[in-house]
Amino acid sequence: MENNSRANFRKKIGQVPGAIIYTGRKHEQQLFMESFDFNKDSCSEKELKTIEDAFEFKTSDSTTWLNINGLSHVNEIEKIGSYYNLHPLVLEDIVNIAQRPKMDEYENYLFVVIKMLYYDNAQKVVSEQVSFVLGKNYVISFQEAEGDVFEEIRDRIRSGKGRIRSMSADYLLYSLIDAVVDHYFNIIETLGDKIEDLESDLFADKLGDDLSRQVQEMKREILKVRRAIFPLREVISRIDKLENDLIGKKIKNYYRDIYDHIIQVNENVEIYREMIWSLMDMYMTTISNKMNEVMKVLTIMATIFIPLTFIAGIYGMNFDNIPELHYKYSYYILWGVMVIIVIFMFLYFKRKKWL
Repeated sequence: MENNSRANFRKKIGQVPGAIIYTGRKHEQQLFMESFDFNKDSCSEKELKTIEDAFEFKTSDSTTWLNINGLSHVNEIEKIGSYYNLHPLVLEDIVNIAQRPKMDEYENYLFVVIKMLYYDNAQKVVSEQVSFVLGKNYVISFQEAEGDVFEEIRDRIRSGKGRIRSMSADYLLYSLIDAVVDHYFNIIETLGDKIEDLESDLFADKLGDDLSRQVQEMKREILKVRRAIFPLREVISRIDKLENDLIGKKIKNYYRDIYDHIIQVNENVEIYREMIWSLMDMYMTTISNKMNEVMKVLTIMATIFIPLTFIAGIYGMNFDNIPELHYKYSYYILWGVMVIIVIFMFLYFKRKKWL
């Protein structure tokens, strides 16, 4: 699946700036659009049937959240961009799922890209791009597919709980980003549990050769999480430093709270990153120690057989005159000497604590 995504991304090579080319793999995803138009006293929730239904909210006096799922429908996204006067580079970044988290400031709106993380059915970390356009009284969110972490935000808008319906669009954007960041903690907690399980299995020697594969998978998951989270610190920092009417001064305090959460998440990611490297080193050390134990046993056995082989070689030579061969008890004496040598060497190795 990743190879398909890379192949789609190669389509952008050589294209003019602003070319709207979907680089993801979910081409079968249907277009789904929903809107929440609300103020302090009321809320209107709709599932939009056509792209033109999204045009009415630009001039609304209330606050509007327009959520669009299905980035493969580039024609419809281009229509949205045309009506809301979005720059072609913004539209290009919306459908480019490999875009790094960032914030761009334009004349009448802000463009923000972040990564939403979740676990799929196979318990693998999935990173999905979410793009936001913040206007004076609206927020447009673009997702690759249905399914997100915003259901609590929807419930708060529907029920009027909290302050979200009495606040403006900048607070709505904060709430959406905060929901994504809060979900990072669930991802981090699960990663921590997995690492602890790997440590326990390593000390209990339960996994054997399978541990290396699981550690490598954990390293890839942590790298994916780090790539998604680490740049977000700069994004929120830039929002906090904006001199723009779209983000109110009072609302910036909330964004600073997100910044603190991101710092905490990043610190945990770095800790787990170091832990997984330590776990890998511990695994390699364990394998090396086991190999050394095997080599030690083989070396001791070979050392014991060196004098025995020497004796057997002497009396196995094809000479006519070997006096001991004609002695009546030569065979038994030879066996006795060999047994004594073996016992002596065994006790010697035992005394040296090599056994």
